[in-house]
Amino acid sequence: MKHNIILADDHKLFLEGLIKLIEKEADLHVLYYAHNGKLIMNYLDQHPDQQVDLVITDISMPDVNGIVLNNHIKETRPEISTLVVSMHTDNNMIDALIQQDVDGYISKNADSDELLAAIKAILKGGKYFSEAIKQDYMNSVFNKEKETLEMLTSREKDVLKLIAEEYTTQEIADKLFLSKHTIESYRKTLILKLKVRNLAGLTRYAVKLGLLS
Repeated sequence: MKHNIILADDHKLFLEGLIKLIEKEADLHVLYYAHNGKLIMNYLDQHPDQQVDLVITDISMPDVNGIVLNNHIKETRPEISTLVVSMHTDNNMIDALIQQDVDGYISKNADSDELLAAIKAILKGGKYFSEAIKQDYMNSVFNKEKETLEMLTSREKDVLKLIAEEYTTQEIADKLFLSKHTIESYRKTLILKLKVRNLAGLTRYAVKLGLLS
């Protein structure tokens, strides 16, 4: 059975090379390709029953970029996998794509073997991020967490840890020898500082920051 692949890239030479590379593989077939994300979105919307296994996209393209395209696919056709191949290794972009469930991300400098390895891993249901991307991303996440930890006072960390351990406001107040009112204001400050909406968000943050033993 052949896997159907769709390609989006506004660099003509890169696109042609990609088509040749994929068509050499017996089990892969390029179903459709375009120079911007809008055309890909239109194609998918107009062919809702067409089997599509993977969309490979660049990030910066005219009209609709790869991030918007990935989000659209994950919202409307979640069964389709997505692989981003880009010159950009901007951590905010990578983060946005990971939040939106992208299946892989490799650099345009990757060789054809790595590209095929990424395609095959994703078609088998896996995820594929090239080493350089993973390294950059991990460093950025680590630094972000370090900055967040430095931004919190030691008292705020204590309160955050106890909130995450599911103590009530009164119990936290008793443990830290503070008034209930003071704990309430700590909680409000933490919600603002960490940009979360509620206690569940605070708990997730405490886990992420490694405050829970």
